[in-house]
Amino acid sequence: MTLLTVHQLSKQYKDKLAVNDVSFQFTAGKCVALIGPNGAGKTTILRTLAGLIKPTSGNVQFSGQEVNTDIRSLIGYLPQYPVFYSWMTGLEFLIYSGELALLTKSEATKRAHALLEKVGIEDAKNRRIGKYSGGMKQRLGIAQAIIHKPKLLMLDEPVSSLDPIGRREVMTLMQELKKEMTILFSTHILADADEISDELLLLHHGQIVESGSMDEVRNKYQTSTIKLTFDNEPKFYQEKINQLSHVTASSIQNRLLHVEVTEVENARKEILAIASQENWPLVSFMVDRASLEDMFMKVVSK
Repeated sequence: MTLLTVHQLSKQYKDKLAVNDVSFQFTAGKCVALIGPNGAGKTTILRTLAGLIKPTSGNVQFSGQEVNTDIRSLIGYLPQYPVFYSWMTGLEFLIYSGELALLTKSEATKRAHALLEKVGIEDAKNRRIGKYSGGMKQRLGIAQAIIHKPKLLMLDEPVSSLDPIGRREVMTLMQELKKEMTILFSTHILADADEISDELLLLHHGQIVESGSMDEVRNKYQTSTIKLTFDNEPKFYQEKINQLSHVTASSIQNRLLHVEVTEVENARKEILAIASQENWPLVSFMVDRASLEDMFMKVVSK
């Protein structure tokens, strides 16, 4: 079932077109990554979906709702730089957030206790938020975003400002939450998107330049590289390797021969066959499949 449809969304800030005619949709139960460099328009899109800013043109439709109706009760949102009342305890803040979301005091209290346990900071529920670590604050922020049981959770760069420990804590929490709800999160850290998302939207200069499931995008742009090391200089073997039928290009980096190939298995057989026939001093042979970062660079350079 399609959960959210965005149609020809644009946002103009004076002389800057931050979002340019963006259209996409995704289904319920997915974890979708909005990927792009800083300034690509990710935050503008999320803030528009959250109802915090109005688009210059285009429309947004949530499943079962009229176009451009107020969908704030259906979504949870955590900005990139959330602000907390440092003098409040974690429990007080969640109860307060629940009441703002129109829960009764008893409902908000019950949900707050359950969520503090769910996000792993129950032991700190009576500690002032000003004493929380970055990872704890981010987990508290996610808890407030889902206290009213939204259908869609939106997170803007949820781990970009965290240290490695905090980042791992939040990524683990997101892995657990994606089993229960639909998540849309933005990131410029491609490894995070690769680790957790089911689908992706690649954003560049305010436009969606590629979208689809991780497998679809990989299959479309995937190339493979075989890395070879020799006892002597790899340049002695580069010319003959370039002549093989499944080799498209090669380069030498730090005495390592990088060979781009089309069909990995056939290329492997060809390279090993000629290495054996000519008694090359081959030390190592490694297949290195292109990362999401490699694929993103190919898309934006088109």
